Order: sequence, then structure tokens, then C-alpha cells
Amino acid sequence: MFHRVCILDDYQKVGLQSADWSSLKDQVSVDVFSDTLADEDALAARLEPYEIVCAMRERTKFPASLLDRLPNLRLIATTGPMNAGIDVKHAKAKGIVVSGTGGKGNSTLEHIWALLLSSVRHIAHDDYNTKSGIAQWQTRIPVGLAGRTLGLIGVGRLGSQTAKVAKAFNMRVVGWSPHLTQDRAEAAGVEFIETKEQLLRESDVVSLHMVLSPSTQHLITAADLSLLKPSAFFINTSRGPLVEEQALIQVLQSKKIAGAGLDVFDVEPLPLDHPLRSLDNVTLTPHTGYVSDTNYEAFWSQTVENIAGFLEGQPKRVIT
Repeated sequence: MFHRVCILDDYQKVGLQSADWSSLKDQVSVDVFSDTLADEDALAARLEPYEIVCAMRERTKFPASLLDRLPNLRLIATTGPMNAGIDVKHAKAKGIVVSGTGGKGNSTLEHIWALLLSSVRHIAHDDYNTKSGIAQWQTRIPVGLAGRTLGLIGVGRLGSQTAKVAKAFNMRVVGWSPHLTQDRAEAAGVEFIETKEQLLRESDVVSLHMVLSPSTQHLITAADLSLLKPSAFFINTSRGPLVEEQALIQVLQSKKIAGAGLDVFDVEPLPLDHPLRSLDNVTLTPHTGYVSDTNYEAFWSQTVENIAGFLEGQPKRVIT
């Protein structure tokens, strides 16, 4: 008897190619979906037959209301060590195991700097102009980073790594978060700033590195954005709802800051008619900060291991 498995939100259609699934070939049948369904009725109808669901990060959410409509579900194998989109407590109460994975490489750190550099050096704009055959060879002046101030909102693992790279560009690096201390800032090689407002006023580039929670939602408000220099750039590779999105759109539309680099949004995938898509002072990427061939190799090989463990009655990497 085959166990029915589905892979969700496989945008690049690589889930089955990123790992060796042959060990499961006599036990499971796998269906792959490359789209994201936002409507819960449609999603429940799609997932109802499956005993095992493979979730790619938080692309599809699993609230209690959805879990209650999936009587056959026994395992959610999510990529990543945690998934805020899954009501893990409710899943456990229903006897549904949630397993996660580790990762591999430096994908998010690399993407932070790819997005930051693309923004301050106008790479996307110049690439478009060059390929479009626009006669004017150069139209914008890249911003030099040496001697400029990088403000980190959040100085955890990624913030600390980002600071190390910034030092290679001879940048001044300052940091703030609600719980950052002088000692922790010094240990990360970051200059401690006592208030968010001071950091925003002093920074030439602000990069956000916070975990989304009820206490950090809309951590960056319209009032905060108004403190940024007209020459400043704002980078967000963490989570969209950390920022009041409409306020950020208005700041960019009115050219009150130089630009932004965004990998995350309030609604993902970003709606086709979203105003951010039409702005010429924002560099956008489709939440690919964690995406790389090496990270996918870890994600999917460990997903296979998690499914095998579950079928053997010995679940692995259980998220509690």
C-alpha cells in the first residue's frame, strides 16, 4: 500500500531532483504542486487525500482551521528548523507530527548583500536600461559604502554575520533591537545604539534582521520611516509585516528615501497589481533569501529522511 505524499509550493519544480527519493519508491506516491493556494476551501480540497504533506517554509499556512479539515493528514514535513505558518500545538493535539530540517551554506547572508549592493549600485535599473537599448549609457550614480553607516535592526546570528561583511567594505556598523545590550553589541563587533530612532537618523543603509512575532509586527512604522535620510536605503530580508507596508510604499513613491531592497512582503506571492512592482527606486526579489542549490539539497534530503523515519515509526527532527 502506497502512502500518498504531496510536495507543496515547489515553485522551481526541484523538490524531487534535489534529493534521492529512491529509498521511498516502494512506499509512497508523490504529487507535486508548484502553485500556492490562498483560499482555504480550495486548499483543503487539494490536501484532503494526503497522509503526508511536504511544506516549503511558510509559503502555505497551516492554521488550526485547515488542520481540522484534513482527516488523513499524519505528517507535515516542513523545510527549515521551524515554521511559524504551522499551528504546531494544534497539530500535536490532533496526532499530526511536524518535522523540520536543517540547512546548508550561507544563502540568506549572501542574499542580504546581493540585494543591498544591487540597491545602492542600481544594478536592476542599469541592467534593464542596458538590455532595453536605451542610448543614455549611464543614468544613475552608485552609492559608495566605505565610510557610510550600516544600521542593523536585530543583531543576532544573521545581523552579526552581516556586520562582518560590512567591515570588509570599511563601513561603520551600528545596531539596535528591543533586547540588544552593550555587551552583546560589542561581542558582535557592532556599535550599540540606544534607540531605534537614533539608529534610523544616523544610518545610510538600514537592514532589518528580526523575527516576526506579535510584539515585532509593524516594528517599523510610518513615524520611523520619516526619520530616514533622503539618501538612505532600506533593506528587508526578514519578514514583510515587520514594516508598515503602506507607509513604506508612500515613502518610496514620494522619493523621501533613496530606495529599498525587499525580499519579503505582507502577501506572498506578491500580487501582480501590487504598487511596489511599479516603483523605479525599489529592487525586488521573490523571497529567495533562503533559496540556493546547497540549501535545497539539505532541505529535501532531510525531508526524505523525515518521511522514512515517520513510516518506520521513528519520527525525526520533530518540532514541538
